[in-house]
Amino acid sequence: MISVKNNRLFVGDVAASDLAKRFGTPAYVYDEETVRSKVRALFQGISYRPLKVYYAAKANTNLAILKIIREEGGQGIGIDAVSVGEIECALKAGFRPGQVIFTSTSVTDEEMKFAIAKKVLVNCDSLSQLERYGKLAPGSKVCFRVNPDVGAGHHGHVITGGPESKFGVWVDDVGRAFGIAAKYRLKIVGIHEHIGSGILETGKFLAAMKILLTIIDKHRDKFSDLEFVDFGGGIGVPYRPDQKQIDFKVFGSAVSTLFADFCRSFGKKLSLAIEPGRFIVAESGLLLCTVNTVKRTPAHKFVGVDTGFNHLIRPMAYGSYHPIIVAENCNGNAGEKKEKVAVCGNICESGDVFTRNEEGIADRELPPIKEGAVLAILVAGAYGFSMASTYNTRPRPPEILVSGRNAKIIRRKEDLAHVIYGM
Repeated sequence: MISVKNNRLFVGDVAASDLAKRFGTPAYVYDEETVRSKVRALFQGISYRPLKVYYAAKANTNLAILKIIREEGGQGIGIDAVSVGEIECALKAGFRPGQVIFTSTSVTDEEMKFAIAKKVLVNCDSLSQLERYGKLAPGSKVCFRVNPDVGAGHHGHVITGGPESKFGVWVDDVGRAFGIAAKYRLKIVGIHEHIGSGILETGKFLAAMKILLTIIDKHRDKFSDLEFVDFGGGIGVPYRPDQKQIDFKVFGSAVSTLFADFCRSFGKKLSLAIEPGRFIVAESGLLLCTVNTVKRTPAHKFVGVDTGFNHLIRPMAYGSYHPIIVAENCNGNAGEKKEKVAVCGNICESGDVFTRNEEGIADRELPPIKEGAVLAILVAGAYGFSMASTYNTRPRPPEILVSGRNAKIIRRKEDLAHVIYGM
Protein backbone atom coordinates (compact mmCIF):
# COMPACT_ATOMS: atom_id res chain seq x y z
CA MET A 1 0.00 0.00 0.00
CA ILE A 2 1.00 3.66 -0.33
CA SER A 3 1.61 5.01 3.15
CA VAL A 4 3.47 7.51 5.29
CA LYS A 5 5.95 6.14 7.86
CA ASN A 6 8.05 8.40 10.07
CA ASN A 7 7.18 11.38 7.88
CA ARG A 8 8.42 9.56 4.72
CA LEU A 9 6.32 8.35 1.81
CA PHE A 10 6.44 4.64 1.02
CA VAL A 11 5.14 2.60 -1.88
CA GLY A 12 4.81 -0.90 -0.53
CA ASP A 13 7.95 -1.30 1.57
CA VAL A 14 10.10 1.02 -0.55
CA ALA A 15 10.64 4.71 0.21
CA ALA A 16 9.49 6.96 -2.63
CA SER A 17 12.72 8.94 -2.42
CA ASP A 18 14.72 5.72 -2.94
CA LEU A 19 12.63 4.96 -6.02
CA ALA A 20 13.43 8.44 -7.34
CA LYS A 21 17.16 7.85 -6.81
CA ARG A 22 17.09 4.44 -8.45
CA PHE A 23 14.86 5.14 -11.45
CA GLY A 24 15.10 8.91 -11.79
CA THR A 25 12.24 11.35 -12.19
CA PRO A 26 9.71 11.87 -13.52
CA ALA A 27 8.38 8.34 -13.09
CA TYR A 28 4.99 6.70 -12.63
CA VAL A 29 5.00 4.24 -9.74
CA TYR A 30 2.28 1.66 -8.95
CA ASP A 31 1.68 -0.49 -5.90
CA GLU A 32 0.66 -4.03 -6.84
CA GLU A 33 -1.19 -4.83 -3.60
CA THR A 34 -3.44 -1.79 -3.97
CA VAL A 35 -4.59 -3.01 -7.39
CA ARG A 36 -5.25 -6.49 -6.05
CA SER A 37 -7.16 -5.19 -3.03
CA LYS A 38 -9.46 -3.13 -5.23
CA VAL A 39 -10.31 -6.13 -7.41
CA ARG A 40 -11.09 -8.14 -4.27
CA ALA A 41 -13.27 -5.33 -2.93
CA LEU A 42 -15.49 -5.50 -6.02
CA PHE A 43 -16.19 -9.21 -5.74
CA GLN A 44 -16.62 -9.05 -1.98
CA GLY A 45 -18.84 -5.98 -2.05
CA ILE A 46 -21.28 -7.08 -4.75
CA SER A 47 -22.90 -10.32 -3.66
CA TYR A 48 -25.03 -10.91 -6.78
CA ARG A 49 -23.97 -13.81 -8.97
CA PRO A 50 -23.25 -14.29 -11.77
CA LEU A 51 -21.18 -11.10 -11.72
CA LYS A 52 -19.02 -9.90 -14.62
CA VAL A 53 -16.45 -7.19 -13.96
CA TYR A 54 -15.05 -5.64 -17.13
CA TYR A 55 -12.05 -3.48 -16.24
CA ALA A 56 -12.18 -0.25 -18.27
CA ALA A 57 -8.72 -0.58 -19.76
CA LYS A 58 -8.52 3.04 -20.92
CA ALA A 59 -7.73 3.97 -17.29
CA ASN A 60 -4.37 2.18 -17.51
CA THR A 61 -3.33 -0.27 -20.21
CA ASN A 62 0.10 -1.30 -18.96
CA LEU A 63 0.37 -5.03 -19.61
CA ALA A 64 1.79 -5.75 -16.17
CA ILE A 65 -1.20 -4.04 -14.54
CA LEU A 66 -3.63 -5.93 -16.80
CA LYS A 67 -2.00 -9.24 -15.86
CA ILE A 68 -2.35 -8.46 -12.13
CA ILE A 69 -6.03 -7.66 -12.62
CA ARG A 70 -6.55 -10.90 -14.57
CA GLU A 71 -4.75 -12.98 -11.94
CA GLU A 72 -6.69 -11.48 -9.04
CA GLY A 73 -10.11 -11.50 -10.72
CA GLY A 74 -9.91 -14.96 -12.27
CA GLN A 75 -12.79 -16.07 -14.44
CA GLY A 76 -15.06 -13.28 -13.22
CA ILE A 77 -13.05 -10.42 -14.66
CA GLY A 78 -12.66 -9.19 -18.20
CA ILE A 79 -11.79 -6.10 -20.22
CA ASP A 80 -13.89 -3.23 -21.50
CA ALA A 81 -11.92 -2.16 -24.58
CA VAL A 82 -12.60 1.05 -26.50
CA SER A 83 -10.08 0.58 -29.31
CA VAL A 84 -8.32 -2.03 -31.42
CA GLY A 85 -5.20 -1.31 -29.38
CA GLU A 86 -6.97 -2.10 -26.12
CA ILE A 87 -8.29 -5.36 -27.55
CA GLU A 88 -4.72 -6.31 -28.44
CA CYS A 89 -3.51 -5.34 -24.95
CA ALA A 90 -6.21 -7.49 -23.35
CA LEU A 91 -5.35 -10.54 -25.43
CA LYS A 92 -1.59 -10.10 -24.87
CA ALA A 93 -2.23 -9.87 -21.12
CA GLY A 94 -3.88 -13.31 -21.24
CA PHE A 95 -7.58 -12.47 -21.35
CA ARG A 96 -9.60 -14.77 -23.58
CA PRO A 97 -11.70 -13.25 -26.40
CA GLY A 98 -14.88 -14.14 -24.51
CA GLN A 99 -13.70 -11.98 -21.60
CA VAL A 100 -13.44 -8.84 -23.74
CA ILE A 101 -16.19 -6.48 -24.83
CA PHE A 102 -15.54 -3.81 -27.48
CA THR A 103 -17.37 -0.60 -26.53
CA SER A 104 -16.33 2.34 -28.66
CA THR A 105 -17.85 5.35 -30.40
CA SER A 106 -17.70 6.57 -34.01
CA VAL A 107 -16.47 3.11 -34.95
CA THR A 108 -15.19 2.24 -38.42
CA ASP A 109 -16.05 -0.96 -40.27
CA GLU A 110 -12.36 -1.91 -40.13
CA GLU A 111 -12.38 -1.75 -36.34
CA MET A 112 -15.47 -3.93 -36.16
CA LYS A 113 -13.95 -6.41 -38.60
CA PHE A 114 -10.93 -6.65 -36.31
CA ALA A 115 -13.12 -7.36 -33.27
CA ILE A 116 -15.16 -9.92 -35.19
CA ALA A 117 -12.00 -11.69 -36.38
CA LYS A 118 -10.76 -11.84 -32.79
CA LYS A 119 -14.15 -13.22 -31.64
CA VAL A 120 -14.70 -10.26 -29.32
CA LEU A 121 -18.27 -9.17 -28.56
CA VAL A 122 -19.13 -5.81 -30.13
CA ASN A 123 -21.18 -3.33 -28.11
CA CYS A 124 -22.80 -0.96 -30.63
CA ASP A 125 -22.93 2.74 -29.77
CA SER A 126 -25.47 3.85 -32.38
CA LEU A 127 -28.18 2.63 -34.71
CA SER A 128 -25.81 3.34 -37.58
CA GLN A 129 -23.14 1.09 -36.10
CA LEU A 130 -25.68 -1.63 -35.37
CA GLU A 131 -26.81 -1.54 -39.02
CA ARG A 132 -23.24 -1.74 -40.29
CA TYR A 133 -22.41 -4.50 -37.82
CA GLY A 134 -25.42 -6.48 -39.01
CA LYS A 135 -24.12 -6.33 -42.57
CA LEU A 136 -20.67 -7.48 -41.45
CA ALA A 137 -21.78 -10.29 -39.12
CA PRO A 138 -25.38 -11.36 -39.78
CA GLY A 139 -26.73 -13.96 -37.39
CA SER A 140 -24.14 -13.21 -34.69
CA LYS A 141 -24.36 -12.06 -31.07
CA VAL A 142 -24.31 -8.35 -30.27
CA CYS A 143 -24.78 -5.85 -27.48
CA PHE A 144 -25.86 -2.21 -27.72
CA ARG A 145 -25.46 0.85 -25.56
CA VAL A 146 -28.35 3.01 -24.38
CA ASN A 147 -28.20 6.69 -23.43
CA PRO A 148 -30.61 6.63 -20.46
CA ASP A 149 -31.13 10.43 -20.18
CA VAL A 150 -29.28 10.61 -16.87
CA GLY A 151 -25.66 11.60 -16.34
CA ALA A 152 -23.18 11.97 -13.50
CA GLY A 153 -19.49 12.64 -12.99
CA HIS A 154 -16.83 14.85 -11.47
CA HIS A 155 -16.68 17.15 -14.54
CA GLY A 156 -18.83 17.90 -17.57
CA HIS A 157 -16.27 16.27 -19.86
CA VAL A 158 -16.79 12.87 -18.22
CA ILE A 159 -20.58 12.82 -18.05
CA THR A 160 -21.59 10.18 -20.58
CA GLY A 161 -25.36 10.12 -20.29
CA GLY A 162 -28.10 12.64 -21.04
CA PRO A 163 -28.96 14.85 -24.03
CA GLU A 164 -25.53 16.54 -24.10
CA SER A 165 -23.73 13.20 -24.39
CA LYS A 166 -22.61 11.71 -27.70
CA PHE A 167 -22.76 8.15 -26.40
CA GLY A 168 -25.30 5.41 -26.95
CA VAL A 169 -28.68 4.94 -28.60
CA TRP A 170 -31.04 7.60 -27.29
CA VAL A 171 -33.61 6.10 -24.94
CA ASP A 172 -36.54 6.93 -27.23
CA ASP A 173 -34.89 5.16 -30.19
CA VAL A 174 -34.35 1.79 -28.52
CA GLY A 175 -37.31 0.24 -30.34
CA ARG A 176 -35.59 0.87 -33.68
CA ALA A 177 -32.62 -1.23 -32.57
CA PHE A 178 -34.80 -4.34 -32.48
CA GLY A 179 -35.90 -3.78 -36.03
CA ILE A 180 -32.28 -3.64 -37.18
CA ALA A 181 -31.43 -6.74 -35.15
CA ALA A 182 -34.32 -8.67 -36.69
CA LYS A 183 -33.30 -7.57 -40.18
CA TYR A 184 -29.87 -9.17 -39.78
CA ARG A 185 -30.89 -12.01 -37.43
CA LEU A 186 -28.71 -10.58 -34.66
CA LYS A 187 -29.01 -12.02 -31.16
CA ILE A 188 -29.06 -9.22 -28.60
CA VAL A 189 -27.26 -10.87 -25.68
CA GLY A 190 -26.42 -7.71 -23.78
CA ILE A 191 -27.60 -4.17 -23.15
CA HIS A 192 -25.34 -1.49 -21.75
CA GLU A 193 -25.24 1.99 -20.22
CA HIS A 194 -22.60 4.23 -18.67
CA ILE A 195 -23.60 7.56 -17.15
CA GLY A 196 -20.25 9.09 -16.21
CA SER A 197 -17.07 8.88 -14.16
CA GLY A 198 -16.01 9.73 -10.62
CA ILE A 199 -19.29 8.85 -8.85
CA LEU A 200 -18.96 8.72 -5.05
CA GLU A 201 -22.58 8.12 -4.09
CA THR A 202 -25.04 5.44 -5.12
CA GLY A 203 -28.12 7.51 -5.95
CA LYS A 204 -27.31 8.43 -9.56
CA PHE A 205 -26.01 4.95 -10.32
CA LEU A 206 -29.16 3.30 -8.99
CA ALA A 207 -31.35 5.80 -10.85
CA ALA A 208 -29.64 4.90 -14.12
CA MET A 209 -29.95 1.19 -13.32
CA LYS A 210 -33.70 1.58 -12.82
CA ILE A 211 -34.08 3.39 -16.14
CA LEU A 212 -32.25 0.66 -18.03
CA LEU A 213 -34.20 -2.09 -16.28
CA THR A 214 -37.45 -0.28 -17.15
CA ILE A 215 -36.38 -0.24 -20.81
CA ILE A 216 -35.74 -3.99 -20.71
CA ASP A 217 -39.07 -4.62 -19.05
CA LYS A 218 -40.86 -2.46 -21.63
CA HIS A 219 -39.37 -4.51 -24.48
CA ARG A 220 -39.11 -7.85 -22.67
CA ASP A 221 -40.57 -9.76 -25.63
CA LYS A 222 -37.58 -8.58 -27.72
CA PHE A 223 -34.99 -9.71 -25.17
CA SER A 224 -35.39 -13.46 -25.42
CA ASP A 225 -31.63 -13.88 -26.05
CA LEU A 226 -30.54 -11.52 -23.29
CA GLU A 227 -27.67 -12.88 -21.18
CA PHE A 228 -26.33 -9.87 -19.28
CA VAL A 229 -27.05 -6.27 -18.37
CA ASP A 230 -24.02 -3.96 -18.23
CA PHE A 231 -24.46 -0.89 -16.01
CA GLY A 232 -21.08 0.58 -16.91
CA GLY A 233 -18.52 1.96 -14.51
CA GLY A 234 -18.01 5.38 -13.01
CA ILE A 235 -17.33 4.29 -9.41
CA GLY A 236 -15.11 7.06 -8.09
CA VAL A 237 -12.28 7.39 -5.61
CA PRO A 238 -11.61 10.33 -3.29
CA TYR A 239 -9.06 12.83 -4.56
CA ARG A 240 -9.77 15.77 -2.24
CA PRO A 241 -9.33 15.66 1.54
CA ASP A 242 -13.04 16.35 2.05
CA GLN A 243 -14.13 13.43 -0.13
CA LYS A 244 -14.88 9.98 1.27
CA GLN A 245 -14.61 6.52 -0.21
CA ILE A 246 -17.85 5.23 -1.61
CA ASP A 247 -19.55 3.01 0.96
CA PHE A 248 -19.05 -0.15 -1.02
CA LYS A 249 -21.07 -2.37 1.28
CA VAL A 250 -24.07 -0.08 0.85
CA PHE A 251 -23.41 0.26 -2.89
CA GLY A 252 -22.93 -3.47 -3.45
CA SER A 253 -25.99 -4.41 -1.40
CA ALA A 254 -28.23 -1.90 -3.18
CA VAL A 255 -27.06 -2.92 -6.65
CA SER A 256 -27.35 -6.64 -5.87
CA THR A 257 -30.83 -6.35 -4.38
CA LEU A 258 -32.17 -4.19 -7.21
CA PHE A 259 -30.90 -6.52 -9.90
CA ALA A 260 -31.95 -9.73 -8.13
CA ASP A 261 -35.49 -8.38 -7.73
CA PHE A 262 -35.59 -7.48 -11.41
CA CYS A 263 -34.39 -10.91 -12.55
CA ARG A 264 -37.11 -12.58 -10.50
CA SER A 265 -39.78 -10.48 -12.20
CA PHE A 266 -38.12 -10.93 -15.58
CA GLY A 267 -38.18 -14.70 -15.14
CA LYS A 268 -34.54 -15.26 -16.02
CA LYS A 269 -31.31 -15.09 -14.02
CA LEU A 270 -29.14 -12.68 -15.96
CA SER A 271 -25.51 -11.76 -15.41
CA LEU A 272 -24.83 -8.41 -13.77
CA ALA A 273 -21.95 -6.56 -15.44
CA ILE A 274 -20.05 -3.44 -14.35
CA GLU A 275 -17.03 -1.65 -15.84
CA PRO A 276 -14.84 -0.04 -13.16
CA GLY A 277 -11.59 1.54 -14.28
CA ARG A 278 -10.53 4.36 -11.99
CA PHE A 279 -11.73 2.43 -8.92
CA ILE A 280 -9.24 -0.38 -9.55
CA VAL A 281 -6.07 1.54 -10.41
CA ALA A 282 -6.27 5.24 -9.44
CA GLU A 283 -5.12 4.94 -5.84
CA SER A 284 -2.36 2.48 -6.75
CA GLY A 285 -0.34 5.04 -8.67
CA LEU A 286 1.68 8.20 -8.16
CA LEU A 287 3.85 10.44 -10.31
CA LEU A 288 7.27 11.16 -8.81
CA CYS A 289 8.97 14.40 -9.77
CA THR A 290 11.85 16.60 -8.60
CA VAL A 291 11.72 20.29 -7.78
CA ASN A 292 14.17 22.28 -9.89
CA THR A 293 12.85 25.84 -9.54
CA VAL A 294 11.39 27.95 -6.73
CA LYS A 295 10.40 31.55 -7.52
CA ARG A 296 7.87 34.21 -6.58
CA THR A 297 5.52 36.66 -8.21
CA PRO A 298 3.24 39.07 -6.34
CA ALA A 299 0.50 36.46 -6.64
CA HIS A 300 2.16 33.08 -6.06
CA LYS A 301 5.20 31.16 -4.91
CA PHE A 302 5.84 28.81 -7.82
CA VAL A 303 7.44 25.41 -7.28
CA GLY A 304 8.62 24.09 -10.63
CA VAL A 305 9.11 20.37 -11.24
CA ASP A 306 10.56 18.15 -13.98
CA THR A 307 7.22 16.95 -15.34
CA GLY A 308 4.12 18.62 -16.74
CA PHE A 309 0.65 18.18 -18.16
CA ASN A 310 2.17 16.12 -20.96
CA HIS A 311 2.53 13.43 -18.28
CA LEU A 312 -0.54 14.19 -16.14
CA ILE A 313 -3.16 16.24 -17.96
CA ARG A 314 -6.09 15.88 -15.56
CA PRO A 315 -5.54 19.10 -13.59
CA MET A 316 -5.35 21.17 -16.76
CA ALA A 317 -8.13 19.31 -18.59
CA TYR A 318 -10.64 19.04 -15.74
CA GLY A 319 -9.34 21.26 -12.95
CA SER A 320 -8.80 17.98 -11.12
CA TYR A 321 -7.35 17.87 -7.63
CA HIS A 322 -4.48 15.49 -6.93
CA PRO A 323 -2.91 15.26 -3.46
CA ILE A 324 0.75 16.31 -3.52
CA ILE A 325 3.25 15.17 -0.90
CA VAL A 326 6.87 16.08 -0.16
CA ALA A 327 8.35 12.58 -0.18
CA GLU A 328 10.85 13.11 2.65
CA ASN A 329 8.78 15.53 4.73
CA CYS A 330 5.18 14.46 4.21
CA ASN A 331 3.60 16.14 7.23
CA GLY A 332 6.19 18.81 7.90
CA ASN A 333 8.74 18.94 10.68
CA ALA A 334 7.95 20.15 14.17
CA GLY A 335 7.77 23.93 14.34
CA GLU A 336 7.64 24.39 10.58
CA LYS A 337 4.90 26.48 9.07
CA LYS A 338 3.37 25.28 5.84
CA GLU A 339 3.53 27.57 2.84
CA LYS A 340 1.04 28.29 0.12
CA VAL A 341 2.59 27.30 -3.19
CA ALA A 342 1.61 26.65 -6.79
CA VAL A 343 3.23 23.47 -8.10
CA CYS A 344 3.86 23.94 -11.81
CA GLY A 345 5.31 21.89 -14.64
CA ASN A 346 7.92 22.29 -17.35
CA ILE A 347 5.59 22.68 -20.33
CA CYS A 348 5.42 26.01 -22.16
CA GLU A 349 1.74 26.64 -21.42
CA SER A 350 0.25 28.85 -18.68
CA GLY A 351 -2.19 26.07 -17.82
CA ASP A 352 0.63 23.73 -16.81
CA VAL A 353 -0.04 23.95 -13.07
CA PHE A 354 -0.83 20.88 -10.95
CA THR A 355 -2.41 22.88 -8.11
CA ARG A 356 -5.41 24.32 -9.87
CA ASN A 357 -9.17 24.10 -10.23
CA GLU A 358 -11.53 24.95 -13.07
CA GLU A 359 -11.09 28.69 -12.42
CA GLY A 360 -7.29 28.67 -12.44
CA ILE A 361 -4.39 28.40 -9.99
CA ALA A 362 -5.34 27.28 -6.49
CA ASP A 363 -2.40 27.42 -4.08
CA ARG A 364 -1.73 24.37 -1.93
CA GLU A 365 -0.39 24.39 1.63
CA LEU A 366 2.75 22.25 1.80
CA PRO A 367 5.79 22.01 4.07
CA PRO A 368 8.71 24.25 3.04
CA ILE A 369 10.11 23.06 -0.29
CA LYS A 370 13.65 23.49 -1.59
CA GLU A 371 15.07 22.79 -5.01
CA GLY A 372 16.03 19.11 -5.24
CA ALA A 373 13.08 17.91 -3.16
CA VAL A 374 11.13 14.92 -4.48
CA LEU A 375 7.37 15.40 -4.73
CA ALA A 376 4.73 12.73 -5.26
CA ILE A 377 1.51 13.52 -7.09
CA LEU A 378 -0.90 10.94 -5.70
CA VAL A 379 -4.00 9.07 -6.97
CA ALA A 380 -2.46 9.12 -10.45
CA GLY A 381 -2.80 5.47 -11.44
CA ALA A 382 -5.85 6.11 -13.63
CA TYR A 383 -5.84 8.38 -16.67
CA GLY A 384 -2.29 9.44 -15.92
CA PHE A 385 0.13 7.61 -18.18
CA SER A 386 -2.72 6.46 -20.44
CA MET A 387 -3.45 10.13 -21.34
CA ALA A 388 0.22 11.18 -21.46
CA SER A 389 1.75 12.65 -24.59
CA THR A 390 5.06 13.82 -26.01
CA TYR A 391 3.97 17.47 -26.21
CA ASN A 392 6.90 19.91 -26.29
CA THR A 393 8.85 16.96 -27.73
CA ARG A 394 9.40 15.49 -24.29
CA PRO A 395 9.53 11.70 -23.78
CA ARG A 396 6.97 9.94 -21.65
CA PRO A 397 8.28 8.71 -18.28
CA PRO A 398 8.94 5.12 -17.20
CA GLU A 399 6.40 3.08 -15.27
CA ILE A 400 7.55 1.23 -12.15
CA LEU A 401 5.77 -1.57 -10.29
CA VAL A 402 6.38 -2.09 -6.57
CA SER A 403 5.56 -5.46 -5.04
CA GLY A 404 6.41 -5.36 -1.34
CA ARG A 405 10.15 -4.73 -1.20
CA ASN A 406 10.73 -5.26 -4.91
CA ALA A 407 10.51 -2.65 -7.64
CA LYS A 408 10.88 -3.15 -11.37
CA ILE A 409 10.42 -1.25 -14.61
CA ILE A 410 7.25 -2.28 -16.44
CA ARG A 411 7.63 0.30 -19.20
CA ARG A 412 10.91 1.97 -20.10
CA LYS A 413 11.25 5.72 -20.41
CA GLU A 414 10.84 6.73 -24.02
CA ASP A 415 13.99 7.58 -25.95
CA LEU A 416 14.16 11.05 -27.42
CA ALA A 417 14.97 9.45 -30.78
CA HIS A 418 11.63 7.63 -30.66
CA VAL A 419 9.81 10.87 -29.94
CA ILE A 420 11.56 12.66 -32.82
CA TYR A 421 11.71 9.95 -35.44
CA GLY A 422 9.03 7.48 -34.32
CA MET A 423 11.50 4.62 -34.47
